Amino acid sequence: MRNWFSRHPVSFMAFYLLFYLSAFHWLEVHIAVPDVLVHCHLDDLIPFCKYAIVPYFAWFLWIPFTLFYLLWKAPRADFWRLCLPLFAGMTIALACYVILPTGLDLRPYRVYGSDIFAQAVRMLYATDTPLNVCPSIHVFNSVTLMMAYYRSRIFETPGRRWMRPASAVLCVSIIASTVLLKQHSCIDVLLGILLAMVLDTGMTALERSDARALQRL
Repeated sequence: MRNWFSRHPVSFMAFYLLFYLSAFHWLEVHIAVPDVLVHCHLDDLIPFCKYAIVPYFAWFLWIPFTLFYLLWKAPRADFWRLCLPLFAGMTIALACYVILPTGLDLRPYRVYGSDIFAQAVRMLYATDTPLNVCPSIHVFNSVTLMMAYYRSRIFETPGRRWMRPASAVLCVSIIASTVLLKQHSCIDVLLGILLAMVLDTGMTALERSDARALQRL
């Protein structure tokens, strides 16, 4: 199975997407009351901003764009170097939601306005419950994606060099959007960043261990 997935990376991504959506739907249905409401004082100081919906929704496009871009343009090792920690971290986050169901009570009582931004926020609130929030998958994925742009050498070429700072701006914008939309607490953000850093460090250590093992052969 592992060899088959390595030869068919698109099928691997499709398989994981099906698993992730099924697991997240199960959580949304079966965990209706959180054990912990995540909150800190800093959350109260951050204002609500409906315009943050733009980078928040950009996250849904950035993930497949980056995965397929690396798959088609970069060495296959760069693709797997992103894919494995990305999917592992999302799975760990799902497990955290099962072990300790978390929720938020930060959303505004009503989102005023008839403009497209207000309508989009109301749609988000109607379809996404304020549950299963810590750590933030939005934040974890954004940090993991950004690190892939700075790691892969294909983004050192003049025609692609702009994509590195662009990824950093997009990453910061998405992270900010999660708290500006009251979708996440600052605690969720911090733990999402920490999860990304831990998995990236673990993958780097594993790569170095494999390299040393090959040198001894």
